[in-house]
Amino acid sequence: MTTKIRKSLDERDKGFTLIELLVVIIIIGILAAIAIPVFLNQRKKGVDASMKSDLKNAATIAETITVDAPTSTTAFTTASLDAAGWKHDSTTTFTVSGTPAAGNFCISAHNGAGSTTAATAEWVYKADNGGLSATKGAKCA
Repeated sequence: MTTKIRKSLDERDKGFTLIELLVVIIIIGILAAIAIPVFLNQRKKGVDASMKSDLKNAATIAETITVDAPTSTTAFTTASLDAAGWKHDSTTTFTVSGTPAAGNFCISAHNGAGSTTAATAEWVYKADNGGLSATKGAKCA
């Protein structure tokens, strides 16, 4: 009797069928097709948040330089902000304009991994226009 049961179990345990494996692969493919674009969009949002943070930090440094030397006519540059202690993402390109004596400055940021493109618009911080723009704007001159 036990040999009949053992033989019956051995005959039934043959693994998964090809159809079952194909169904599982198709389900995994559908889930990946949904998840990958969402992941890439979140990554762009992360890069944008990093650029905005770097712009705000650059503005703080520029304002500090302005307070320390309000009559200086030396133009702001990324090098002068770096020398004052500005830490930023090395993959982001920044454009800085303005002087402490003028009382205003403009800093814009572009990173190809974010939602900005050099051909269209960049994230911009303008001291004389309320700070960081809520939307992307024209690059600083």
